[in-house]
Amino acid sequence: MKGFLLNPVETFRQSKTEDLTTVFSYFGVLLLIDAILTAVIAAFGIENTEMFAGLSLGVAVPILVFFMMLIGGFIVTFILAAWIHLWVYILGGRKGIMQTVNAVIYGSTPRMLLGWIPFIGIIFLLWSLVLSVLGIRELQELSTGKAILAVVIAVIIPLILLVLLAAWLYSSVMTVTAVPVVPAYS
Repeated sequence: MKGFLLNPVETFRQSKTEDLTTVFSYFGVLLLIDAILTAVIAAFGIENTEMFAGLSLGVAVPILVFFMMLIGGFIVTFILAAWIHLWVYILGGRKGIMQTVNAVIYGSTPRMLLGWIPFIGIIFLLWSLVLSVLGIRELQELSTGKAILAVVIAVIIPLILLVLLAAWLYSSVMTVTAVPVVPAYS
């Protein structure tokens, strides 16, 4: 973990030959840490939110968040890795999907260790994107430009689709919602 945070290029080079057991064990530990810390933050958030003050949610919310983070984190990571690999492959990366999976898993180290921190977690998300670029560059043996392009395309397309969906939902709500009419007095 320390290597991916402080000396990522050398650590990615050393990880080229790691087997699936090592990579998935590392990912499992990261995922567990992330789920626990996010659940703790959720517990404090629910407990200190005025809106939920009178409700007796108990430990249900943090437990739900914990399992959502475990299951969702696993699914999202592998979908993201496959999506990025599509662009890596199009741009010439031919070292196999597992090298892209490794780059995404190892690159997610800062986000999973420190991304749960409210407000500054975005910094660690961005650092994880940078590490993913470095990982793809090293593990797929692509140029820095192609690695950046693969990650940027893989991130921008879903963001554009999300913005378009939000705009469509907003416009459909605004056009369907009835506008109150003031009755005319005679």
